[in-house]
Amino acid sequence: MLQIQNTLVSLDLVERFFCCDLAACKGQCCLEGDAGAPVTPQEDARIKELLPLIDDLLLPAAKRQIAECGTSYRDPEGELVTQLVENRNCVFATLDEDGTWICALEKACRQGRTDFLKPVSCHLYPVRIKEFPTFTAVNYDRWKICHGAEVMGRARGIRAYRFLEGPLRRRFGDEWYDELALTCEEYLRQYPSEP
Repeated sequence: MLQIQNTLVSLDLVERFFCCDLAACKGQCCLEGDAGAPVTPQEDARIKELLPLIDDLLLPAAKRQIAECGTSYRDPEGELVTQLVENRNCVFATLDEDGTWICALEKACRQGRTDFLKPVSCHLYPVRIKEFPTFTAVNYDRWKICHGAEVMGRARGIRAYRFLEGPLRRRFGDEWYDELALTCEEYLRQYPSEP
């Protein structure tokens, strides 16, 4: 683990290679899993405001789920997460023309409809954040559906912390990320072997 300010960062973020490969995984992270995507209460409130702007991008079953149950729920651990359609895909997951699952919130943002990209937990994936009373854990979540991303990352020489620079800056700020990057570079100089 690396200590960066009040966080403990998994060495996997430094040692692992990662670069999303949507052609390989088809956005399965929007479809698979045992719960929806973690959201903060502020994100959930913002998403509710944006619903009229993204309604045409949502799947019919997702619209029904949101109408009946809202945009989020508390999972068994008490964490606020996005609703699921039939206990499977996130309500904001929609299919692109080529059969790739994509986030309707992100699609709307990229089309210029909103300024909200998507929940930070989704933007950070495969990083998962866990808050503790005295520190925040920043972990790398290895999942078989992201194997293609690890292969592509290795082929391109992109470490996970570099690929995730934007979302890490969004979540923790520029000063934190700059310190992380310097620490990772020093770690890789000292321990250059690959996992």
